[in-house]
Amino acid sequence: MTLSIRVKPTPTVKQKMMSSALTGILMTTLGVAAPMVALTQTAQAAPATNIVAAQRLNKLLANTKSMTANFTQTTTGASSGTFKGVMSVQRPNNFRWETKSPSEQLIVANGSSLWIFDKDLEQATKQNVDNQVGNTPALLLSGDPSKIDKNFKITQPYSTKNYYVLYPKSSSASFKSLSMSFNGGKPVMMVLNDTLGQTTTIKYDNIKLNPSINSSQFKFTPPKGVDVINQ
Repeated sequence: MTLSIRVKPTPTVKQKMMSSALTGILMTTLGVAAPMVALTQTAQAAPATNIVAAQRLNKLLANTKSMTANFTQTTTGASSGTFKGVMSVQRPNNFRWETKSPSEQLIVANGSSLWIFDKDLEQATKQNVDNQVGNTPALLLSGDPSKIDKNFKITQPYSTKNYYVLYPKSSSASFKSLSMSFNGGKPVMMVLNDTLGQTTTIKYDNIKLNPSINSSQFKFTPPKGVDVINQ
């Protein structure tokens, strides 16, 4: 009798790095980076107050129901690398982040669950995100400026520029600061400084605001033979 044993590939340093970086970015992009439009306002001499900045940001978020784009994500620090792929978001809380190179990984979230699928590793991880929402920019999707201001210090450093910087008030948040830049009515760049001392820059192109997105984009069923891990 011949016994056949299937051995899964061992995760490489790059694959581990990508999984960690993308998971952190997802929780941020889910609520902040994706649903953005340009800021239009009268120039002022001083930065906006925190509550005014929160109200303006809330208004911007409410104007975009869905978005698709290509992205280039570069991380520097202990884990460095550049990844490219496509993403889509649809309110409320639907998100898809698909890395195409240098290796393939898919992250899909619908507000209550988050799937991370590593094709090369034949492994899918399912996480419950309900308990994490309060400590991430996903709270911005609530549409309540008072809640936004309660959980984040939101600044608009230069009132003549389409630029915001957010600082989480919770000590358990996964990032220290998040900056966002806009151009021509669309988000063009996000810079995330995490608690590990790493900086991740995401640049968007081929952006489409408010497109019709099939709901299947935000659903995930593990392929046959894939190991499923519940966290």
